[in-house]
Amino acid sequence: MTLTQLEIFVAVAQRRGFTLAATELNISQSAVSHAIRALEQELGVALLLRYQGQIELTNIGATLVQRANAMLGLADAMRMEAADAQAMKVGTLRIGSFGPTSSQRLLPLILDSFSHLHPGIEIHIDEGPDRQVVQWLLDRRVDVGFVTLPNDQFDTCMLLEDQMVAVLPLGHRLATQPAVSLNDLCSDPFVLTEAGSSALVSQLFAGARLQPRVRYRTSQLMSTLAAVERGDAVTIVAESSLPQQAIAHYVAKPLAPRVKRLVGIAVLDKAQATPVTKAFVDVAQKCCAAHGL
Repeated sequence: MTLTQLEIFVAVAQRRGFTLAATELNISQSAVSHAIRALEQELGVALLLRYQGQIELTNIGATLVQRANAMLGLADAMRMEAADAQAMKVGTLRIGSFGPTSSQRLLPLILDSFSHLHPGIEIHIDEGPDRQVVQWLLDRRVDVGFVTLPNDQFDTCMLLEDQMVAVLPLGHRLATQPAVSLNDLCSDPFVLTEAGSSALVSQLFAGARLQPRVRYRTSQLMSTLAAVERGDAVTIVAESSLPQQAIAHYVAKPLAPRVKRLVGIAVLDKAQATPVTKAFVDVAQKCCAAHGL
């Protein structure tokens, strides 16, 4: 098998289609079909199921696509080591980011400095829930990712500390209180967002042996805040994820007792990280320290 075949296999698996994979890789559809067929023949198993124009991974295909991602990640690491000999004039950095805290507050700041120092490095950013970024790191789909701490699966460093806050509609009975307890929030409909620290919010209630009345589950913070602004529900989010310049139609209150949240940057293995990845982590630490985050 070749790295090109593996790259095509991963592209087909991610895009769920030969045509979309061919477009992404800028090759012909016949080339994609030939590569998949050759790979299946060499491995002696069917990697994909094809029916009614749809593409699905077989059970073994779903397992092997993770292996392929890992092999491609290692191949990229070799390329980046070679790029280091060129003073990092070329290369690629894959970043996993979650929620507004990392995507809107931290990343723009860090990338501004990093791109100035290393203008030839191509940046790829994947965005998803925090648990998805963790999986991307484990699968080697990204080189570096923003995560909530602590996380013992990776080599990490802290970038930012903030707190979790209750977000209430204007005029809510708790809006004048200096702080809000988890128990206070259990009598209202609750909106749980998959963006950002949803796992932490769920753990908070579970740890207190409380059950919020979840009415809505949203994938974006803006949808979560919209539900609160309408007066349909209350929620808990990280303070740093709230829009900083928008006119708020809600009230944010600290939790009682206070619940801090730590956001850091993670790599699967610092010793094996590429020079570009190490440079990005270094820039991230220095930027956040310089801005007092």
